Amino acid sequence: MNNFDDLLNNNPDTPTAENEQGGQQLSKEEYAEKKKAEREEVYALSDKAATDVVADGNTFQKYLDLQGRLERYSAVNTLLVFARNPDASRLGNFDYWKKNNCSVKGGQTAIMILEPQEYTKEDGSPGISYNVKKVFDISQVDARKFRMPPTPKYSERQILSALVSNAPMKIIGVDELPNNLCAMTDPQTGDISVRRGMEFSRTFSALTQCIAAAELAEKPESQIEDGFSDCSVSYIICKKYGIDTQIFRFDDTPNVFEGMEAQDIKGELSKIRDVAESISGRMTKQLEAQQKAAKNNEAR
Repeated sequence: MNNFDDLLNNNPDTPTAENEQGGQQLSKEEYAEKKKAEREEVYALSDKAATDVVADGNTFQKYLDLQGRLERYSAVNTLLVFARNPDASRLGNFDYWKKNNCSVKGGQTAIMILEPQEYTKEDGSPGISYNVKKVFDISQVDARKFRMPPTPKYSERQILSALVSNAPMKIIGVDELPNNLCAMTDPQTGDISVRRGMEFSRTFSALTQCIAAAELAEKPESQIEDGFSDCSVSYIICKKYGIDTQIFRFDDTPNVFEGMEAQDIKGELSKIRDVAESISGRMTKQLEAQQKAAKNNEAR
C-alpha cells in the first residue's frame, strides 16, 4: 500500500465503513462505490496484462515462469502480479507478513489481486463475488526473520515415477515411433506410447505434453492452435522440477493469439494454468507418498 491504511483496521478487507480521505468516514454506499471502482481498475489492468503477455514470446515465457512460481494463483491474478512485478516469488498481505515476523518496507506499492467471496443471493442460491486484495512480494518486505520452507529435492527417477504412476491413461514404452516422435497418443484408446532410451528431460517433456493434451481436450474447445497449450503446460512443470527447458520455444506466441480479445486470452491462459496445476498436484501427492514410505522404511 501507499500509506498506513493497514494499521487502521485489523480486518481491512471487511466490507464496513473505513476511515480514509482525510479521516472522513465513508457511508455504506460510498464504501460500495469505492470497492466497485477498485474492481473495475483491477479488471482493466488484467485485460491489459493479458494482451501484453502474448505480445512476444519472451514476455509470454516470463509469464509462464511466474505462473509456475505462483501455481495456486489463478491466471487472472498471475496476470495482475505480472503487471506489477514479473519477478515476484512469494506473496502475502500485510497480516501474513506480520505473522511471519516480517514488515513491509516503507514506500511500497501493494499488488492488487482478486479474492473470491461466497455469498447468498436473494433467491437463496450461492454466489461468488470478487473483492480486491492487496498483497506484497517478499522483495517488498524486510524478510530477515522469515523462514523459507526448504525446497524438496527429488531424483529424476522419483519425478518420472510420480508423473507416470498417477497419469489418467496407460503409458507404454516402445522401441520406435513414426517420424522419430518422442511420444504419441493413440486416438482410439487414449494410451500414450513413449520412445525408450531417450534422455530424461526429453522423456519427461514429451510425456507431460501428451498428458496435458488429453486433459486440455476435456475442456471447452480451444481458440488457439493445437500443441501450443500443452507445450506451455509442459514448460511450467519442467521449470518446477528443474528440468532442462531449452527445447521450448514460444516465438510464435503473437501469431497464436492474433486477433483475440483480452477475455478470450485469459480463458486460454486459465486452461493452461488449471491443467498444469492438475498434473503437478497429482505428482506432488505421489512424491510426498514416496517420501513418507521411505521414512517409514528407515524407522523400521
